[in-house]
This record gives sequence, structure tokens and C-alpha cells, in this order.
Amino acid sequence: MEEFRFLINEEQEDERIDKYINGLIDSLSRSYIQKLITDKQVLVNEMPVKANYRLKCDDSILLRIPKAVEPDILPEDIPLDILYEDDDLLIVNKPKGMVVHPAAGHYSGTLVNALMYHCKDNLSGINGILRPGIVHRIDKDTTGSVIVCKNDLTHAAIAAQLKEHSLNRKYRAICMGRLKEDEITIHKPIGRHPTDRKKMAVNLKGKDAVTHIKALQYFEKYTYIECTLETGRTHQIRVHLASIGHPLLGDEVYGNAKQPFVLEGQTLHAMTLGILHPRTNEYLEVNAPLPAYFEHLLEILN
Repeated sequence: MEEFRFLINEEQEDERIDKYINGLIDSLSRSYIQKLITDKQVLVNEMPVKANYRLKCDDSILLRIPKAVEPDILPEDIPLDILYEDDDLLIVNKPKGMVVHPAAGHYSGTLVNALMYHCKDNLSGINGILRPGIVHRIDKDTTGSVIVCKNDLTHAAIAAQLKEHSLNRKYRAICMGRLKEDEITIHKPIGRHPTDRKKMAVNLKGKDAVTHIKALQYFEKYTYIECTLETGRTHQIRVHLASIGHPLLGDEVYGNAKQPFVLEGQTLHAMTLGILHPRTNEYLEVNAPLPAYFEHLLEILN
């Protein structure tokens, strides 16, 4: 159990306690901080509070962070396409159909199962046991680059870059229809769908989201595009493109399921991933090659 103590001054007064701690320790997600508050691991003047507690000048905060629990996830000898690896991190080219971390209905065959076999004990444990080593994720049917953190120093550094939107993330995709402009910026907030909780949607009460779209090649009924993420909301590219009438080809959730190709989900590939290395502070960029199905689809369209 690690303990941290903070004393509130006038400038910090009236801020929510969960937001305050999240700003101090980037490596802890706000949801995890709220869980710690619910579990009475955050005390103000030696008393438990709620996550929406507003700080007062001279408040004394005690934050207790339990040690990461050994995850109840079985290591599995699953081949990994490793694009880069060193003592602090690795970047994996995730194939189509692989879930990033175990969840209901997917307790084996995930990226985390494979990582626990490959990395043994060298995975970060920040945020408890939910996603060992994982600081960001991509959808099951999206292919491409995923960062894996081997220690908490790396996890905290990459989480901070995600929060600051300083990661360089470029995706390749094919959308329905021909874009009217070669370059488009979509700036629309994204939140939970008002009636379908499994989906995301453009939502005025949602979080700020910005996607830059560049047309690479036009076809009769489709456009091959590059998408650069300025923010990283859940299903951001898929929701944004659907919102302008150009859903991703193969996207059965946000688009039209009827299309002439045999596809397993959306045509979306996380190609370029650029970060500041947490130990050297030097820029590191990795490119994941387009998967075979994507290359073949482009050949058909040409």
C-alpha cells in the first residue's frame, strides 16, 4: 500500500477531489480514483468523502493506493507481431478479430493473454488488474499498432502523452461514398448513445473530439483515407465519419451492413504510432503495414 498526502491551498479550493487527484497523478484514471474514493482509500481531514467533494483551503488529503493484485488471467502462447520492443515497452501489430483485454465473452485469446506469456512479470500494474500493460486499446476488428507498457514509469509517461493529445496516431481506412473535399476536420463531441448504451454517438454532453481526414484515393463508391487523431475517444473515427454520412466500409454498428465484400467488421487500420520514449525522451515512430485483407481490397477497388 502506497500513501500520498496533499495540503490544499487557496488556488485549489472548490475543485472536485477526483479531478484534483487525476491532475496530480496522470497515471491513475479518473474512474480508478473514484473507485478508491468509494473504497474509502481517499480521506479528507481523516474522513471519507464522495467523488464530487469540493476542496477547501487547508484540507489535508490522504491517498492510499493498494498494490496491484495478481491478475486472474492465464498466459497463452499466442504469436505476436512485434513492431518494436525494448526494456520499457513494446508496440504490437494487433490482428483483426483479436480482443485487446479479457472481458465478458472473451476470457482467452486476447492480446493481454499473449502479453502475459511473452512478457512474464514485466507488465505495468497501474489501475489495478483490469488491463495489465495496456494504456490504450483499439477495437476487436481494427488492426494495427498498440503500445504495451512493461513498467509503471512507462505507463505513467504514455498515459500523460495520451492526456495531452501529444501522441502521433494515424489510421488508414476506407469510407463509404466519395468525400467532397480532399481534407476535412471533424470537430464534434462524442459520448454514450442516448438509447443504446453499447454505442457511442455525437453528443453535446460528450467529450471534445477532433479527427483530421485526408483523402488518399477516390473510387467509384468509396474513398481511401488517412485519419489523424487529435483526441482519442471510444469509436471516434467510426462515429465521426458516420456523422458526416461516410461510415467506414464494413462497419455494421455505425454504417450500412450491406456491401459487396466479405469483411469482418470495419476497414480501419492503426498504421502510424509516434511517441516520446519515456526513458530517453526521443521521438519513436513505428508503422504497421497494411494487413493482407486491406491490401487485397484496395486491389479489387482499383
